[in-house]
Amino acid sequence: MSSLQEYGMNFNPRMKVNFEGGDLTSDAGLLLYKEFDHKLGLTQTVKQLLVVHDPVHHRDHSNSDVVLQKIYQHLCGYHTDDHADDLSHEPLLTALLAKERLASQPTISRFNEKANIATAKSLENINEMLQGRAYAIETRDQFVLDLDSSGFATSGKQHGANYNHHYAQTGFHPLFCFDGLTGDCLRAELRAGNVYTSRQVVRFMGPILERYQFWAPKALLVFRGDSGFAVPGLFDLAETKGHKYAIRLKANARLQSAAQEMADQVLNPQKLHERQVHYREFQYKAKSWNCARRVIVKMERPAGELIFQFTFIATNMTLQARNVIRFYFQRGHMENFIKEAKNGFACHKMSSTAFETNAVKLQLAMLAYNFNNWFRRLCLPERLKPSRMETLRTKLIKIAGKLIYSGRYWTWKLCSSCIYREPFLETLNNIQCLPRFG
Repeated sequence: MSSLQEYGMNFNPRMKVNFEGGDLTSDAGLLLYKEFDHKLGLTQTVKQLLVVHDPVHHRDHSNSDVVLQKIYQHLCGYHTDDHADDLSHEPLLTALLAKERLASQPTISRFNEKANIATAKSLENINEMLQGRAYAIETRDQFVLDLDSSGFATSGKQHGANYNHHYAQTGFHPLFCFDGLTGDCLRAELRAGNVYTSRQVVRFMGPILERYQFWAPKALLVFRGDSGFAVPGLFDLAETKGHKYAIRLKANARLQSAAQEMADQVLNPQKLHERQVHYREFQYKAKSWNCARRVIVKMERPAGELIFQFTFIATNMTLQARNVIRFYFQRGHMENFIKEAKNGFACHKMSSTAFETNAVKLQLAMLAYNFNNWFRRLCLPERLKPSRMETLRTKLIKIAGKLIYSGRYWTWKLCSSCIYREPFLETLNNIQCLPRFG
């Protein structure tokens, strides 16, 4: 029997501290995520679809258990494998995952060693199935497919990590596609650090389009991307499938010449002190294109300057030129989606020497990101839906709770002074009103 050890406080001798409070958690809000998991079928889908080449099946922690533990660790902000040792007997996580103790860091490392590209693909399939269920709850007929890449800095000798001149760092150069209207990550792919932005983008987009053809065959799909994605194959893919696009073009001599002629016509020497913005359009055919396409040009002259600055957007949309430009510049939201995936779920922390393992880590992080995004969109009160992950952790996850056992029930007694009690209860009610899958 261990003796109780207390620690006094110098600022007030009457105050003491000990670590004998019982089964307490600081992450009681994960109960909401587990309830949503129960409705959407995250746990069941992982157990059914996860693929890992593993000849050993008799152990305390199955591969699917490790994956689910990592997802829940991401949700409450414990991103590294080392955190697992500190959380081994955390009462809420062990209860949610139905474990006496969590998988340790060595166990997770053994999973990482076994994981390969087939594992990463299976996580993509899990993401796809759950995404289809989320869209079934909240049906839509318009989707914006935002394409972008990002830089993941690395250290040490990691397979595939190369120097990237654009980001001026050594690391990976993954490709992303997000739904620009919801923030869902439709697909993510880890790539070597020295590949060009649009490398194999047509192959990358193929499964996404097939998915939407099945989910919403009559939906309007619009591709949106910066000049790195202005490749003939992507234009042809959109036009062949009947989809729209708004993709920026890099300025060249022909584009500059055509735009300058129009700019000379609208330049007013008597109003040089005022800012000028004009929108025009013309037909343009690059040497690598098989046909001419509509190009919108935004001509902007800052106040006090003589020279116009041009922005060129290739599009097959029928919107007015001004509205095409506005639509294109809304793609800035994608930068926020990537930032959320990095800051909220550490998707850029590629710590393994093996490329395949890092690819699996990226898919795990993006699955956790999407699970939270579906939770945020389908379950939260309206005033909390715009919240980022760090805000949600502060308001809904990081709530103190104590586990009380009785003959028939496990009762989690949450902090009596929790200032976010009403949003918690409203979220729980919203979850319980959702249909259950699986």
